[in-house]
Amino acid sequence: MLYHLKSFKIKLLPVFVLAALLPTGLMAQEDTTAQNRYHQRTSGLKISGRVSGQNGDKLAGATITEAGTDNAVRTDVTGSYQIFVTGKEAVLQFSYTGYKPQEIKVGEKLLADVTMEEIISDMNEVVVVGYGQQKKASVVGAISTIRPQDLYMTPSRSLTNNLAGLVGGLVAVTRTGDPYASNSEFWVRGVSTLGNSAALVLVDGVERNINDIDVEEIESFSVLKDASASAVYGVRGANGVLMVTTKRGKAGKPKVNFRIEKSYLRPTGVPEYVGAVKYLEVMNDAYKLSGESQPFMSQEDIDKYRNKVDPDLYPDVNWWDVISKDHSDNIHLSTSVNGGTDFLRYALTSGYFEENGLLERDETQQWNSGYKVRRFTMRSNVDVNLSKTTLMRFDVGGFFQWRRRPPMSAMDFDPFYEAAMSPPYLIPPMYSNGKFAKIPYRNNPWALLTQRGFTRSSMLGLQTTLSLEEDLKYITPGLKARAMVAFDKWSQVWVDRHKNPDYYKRATSRDANGNLVMEIESDGEQWLGWSRNSEFGVQKIYAEAAVNYDKVINNIHDLGAMVLYNQDHRDLGETLPYRTQGLAGRVTYGYDKKYLAEANFGYNGSENFAPGKRYGFFPSAAVGWVISEERFMQPLKSVLSRLKLRASYGKVGNANIGGRRFAYLPTIEDFGGWYRWGVDNATGRLGRGEGEIAVDNLTWETGVKKNLGLDVSLWGAFELMFDVFEEKRKDIFIIRENLPGSAGFIRAPWANYGKVNNRGFEVQANGGRQLTKEWFLSVLGSFTYNNNKVIERDEPLSIIGTTRARTGHMVGQQFGLIADGLYTFDDFDASGNLNPGLPKPSYGSGRPKPGDIKYIDLDGDGAISDNDKTAIGGSFRPQVQYGFGLNVRYRSIGFGFFFQGNGKVWQILGGQNWIPGSSGGAAGNILTNIDDRWTEEDPRQDAFWPRLSKALNEINTQPSTWWLRDMSFLKLRNIELSYELPKKLTGNIGMQKVQFFVRGSNLLTFSRFKLWDPELGTTDGLKYPLMKSLTAGFSLNLK
Repeated sequence: MLYHLKSFKIKLLPVFVLAALLPTGLMAQEDTTAQNRYHQRTSGLKISGRVSGQNGDKLAGATITEAGTDNAVRTDVTGSYQIFVTGKEAVLQFSYTGYKPQEIKVGEKLLADVTMEEIISDMNEVVVVGYGQQKKASVVGAISTIRPQDLYMTPSRSLTNNLAGLVGGLVAVTRTGDPYASNSEFWVRGVSTLGNSAALVLVDGVERNINDIDVEEIESFSVLKDASASAVYGVRGANGVLMVTTKRGKAGKPKVNFRIEKSYLRPTGVPEYVGAVKYLEVMNDAYKLSGESQPFMSQEDIDKYRNKVDPDLYPDVNWWDVISKDHSDNIHLSTSVNGGTDFLRYALTSGYFEENGLLERDETQQWNSGYKVRRFTMRSNVDVNLSKTTLMRFDVGGFFQWRRRPPMSAMDFDPFYEAAMSPPYLIPPMYSNGKFAKIPYRNNPWALLTQRGFTRSSMLGLQTTLSLEEDLKYITPGLKARAMVAFDKWSQVWVDRHKNPDYYKRATSRDANGNLVMEIESDGEQWLGWSRNSEFGVQKIYAEAAVNYDKVINNIHDLGAMVLYNQDHRDLGETLPYRTQGLAGRVTYGYDKKYLAEANFGYNGSENFAPGKRYGFFPSAAVGWVISEERFMQPLKSVLSRLKLRASYGKVGNANIGGRRFAYLPTIEDFGGWYRWGVDNATGRLGRGEGEIAVDNLTWETGVKKNLGLDVSLWGAFELMFDVFEEKRKDIFIIRENLPGSAGFIRAPWANYGKVNNRGFEVQANGGRQLTKEWFLSVLGSFTYNNNKVIERDEPLSIIGTTRARTGHMVGQQFGLIADGLYTFDDFDASGNLNPGLPKPSYGSGRPKPGDIKYIDLDGDGAISDNDKTAIGGSFRPQVQYGFGLNVRYRSIGFGFFFQGNGKVWQILGGQNWIPGSSGGAAGNILTNIDDRWTEEDPRQDAFWPRLSKALNEINTQPSTWWLRDMSFLKLRNIELSYELPKKLTGNIGMQKVQFFVRGSNLLTFSRFKLWDPELGTTDGLKYPLMKSLTAGFSLNLK
């Protein structure tokens, strides 16, 4: 590392020399006024005055223009100006970045002082960037922000469940409503790699889990998308960065905020299944279409189900309804206290969340095995001014999470999957005599859920950060140094209380006394067993030190520089610690608030690679042009308050590549063969050999990112951001797939072999304006499109150059056969054989029948096989995500809504027992759309279901365009009505603000796909459903 740092310092020497000399040269201009750059009148009516902000600050560099002329001046460092105008009819226009433009008519005034109103939402807004902050006016990277109040979109414990559609470039999808594991998947600008595509998440500058904090803790939320924004993170920044900054204290009297929400949740959309009678009738039809002379069940017995003769012997069970309630609920409370003095400031927050899952419980048992989550969070951020130049920050955050679910020993047991796999006609949940039976070859979903105990887990996490910042203005103004160390630690304990009940074989009759005839199948346990597992000592240590320099010279030249060293140590307990270290730097320059430039670099190392391959340099550059600051744009400034063009280019890296660590070292493994010797070969030892060979030239994957952006601000209130981007990722870490057997590898080696290109565009719009004294309007919208393509990847020789090759398609591309309708009776001769010339399927028996799915023979070999599969549809990840919303406030009443949608997302339906009859009636349910099927009486080509059969028909279960579905949707993600108590009332009771609200989340879903919620991302809908909710609550702010 020392050698690399020395070499790197030599490379940086010219940069530091330039940074040191440039301010010196520019200081010579300090006494030269900016007014010399404008055409000025030297005669006429002299007007003078001073320009200041609302807080009394003198605005140096404000522009004063005589309307309709090119006569203009700028204020000096005291905010003073003087200008000669043509006469008393002249109109003066005042403009200053971040403030609303003003006009005054000269008239009789010879002294004109002006107080300008700041535009809070415009260029003075501070944006969190990599390792620092910048004013929005000077940002040239692709950085988007999310308002914390918008993260209350749904009543979820997971912040990631509320990100979809809020910001351009950030794609998020929720795949489950399970409170035990309800975290969304999200990607910044889609997927650009074949490996790990997870974005880097930083909380207060430290890599942490975003779902471990409460919304109430958040001060700002930034998404860093292009190279200029993320290159400083080196090998961690390739997939984008999410930066969360928590609230800090502000000097003043303590401000206390309290918020409580109570929500009721129901599934948004679940598969609906037929009852026992319909199930049996469909099975009879499947038997008939399979050529069976005898039905699956006689009409006499079906009538016993229909007439509910005996619920024990002829049950009709909707297992999904049995195991689940019609609704669940949760509650969320949060409090915060913020205040302090000039010496010490504090921000204290705490939150509590509890959710009861959707699963039912057996009230006769002493335990509840259903899903339940409790989480308590807290944070204390304290700032102390140790001296006039020294600031210390000490932050402590923590969480305690308690969770319960069905027993750990059945982690593969998904209650909703098991319910869907259980036919409705075989057994009741529990017999009337209190005994349990199993469905043959399966289980009893109710007994699995309620009679086997439970698993509880507790997780405790602690996050601490200590930082010092020294203002080195006594050396030179604008120079600052800071250092930070963070220590995180967490532990988890699982307790499993488990037993099995007695199981009996299915009852099929009663004896002479009317008792069920039952035979024991397996004996259970009388008492709950106990087992415990724990994970302690998991910890992370992160440290960084940085020097910053910021200088504004003559109100024209804006200089900035930063250099930083960081080091990270993560000990996960079961493996060797993960360690990284690196340098980062940034140089920024702005001229006259019009022309902006920025250069960044990251220089990082990872121990996962061989010596000589561990460090990499990741530079980026960006430029910006604030067109709205040009003189020719000033007449439009009252409407077009900002117009900025941005461009960036840079290199990023990804060391979070998955796979085996230390792949530059070989592995020695046990093999199945034995070495034997001695008499009768009685002595032996298990053979050992080289498993994975060492590959010493492996390194991180890298990406080159380009970005072109345009920022527009209208009336200083409404903002629009438009970005076009492209990324070329290479050296992706994958396992070789195209190696000859003669190479002698026991296992295929790793290699930097993949290449992926990703491009797209994004739009984001937001803002608000006070329309009248009583009406306020705000809008929010975003649109993201990305399209990736695999340029190179190692593939088996058998598919290279065929329609099955993944190269040339998007990451996650789905493959299948192309359906050509259903076979008709005319496709067969009198003996039931396919007519000559029609390709024959190679699946199953290879003997299709009328009503089976017909496929196109792409390779022309006369057979339908896997060789005919090709790319169909697209990826299960959305290529398009968008959102739009509106908030209106009239006096004390507020109303708002937010719609969010996904587009260009596909799924191929299928799964175990997907087609009714596949298991011969032993497993699986039948969807209520079963009447939309092919029958001999109604041989429709547009039926949903092809011909049914009494057993698995592999011809119809192949992934194909027949089962391909567009999973695009539009959801009413949020709708809210609020009422704020009048100030006169709240002021009398010591409160600053009291607001009541009701909110609906995910209440409406619009999609062509109707069988279940399309966002689930599943091929058969068999998982914990997504939830819609109604929430009521209130918030209050104490004085």
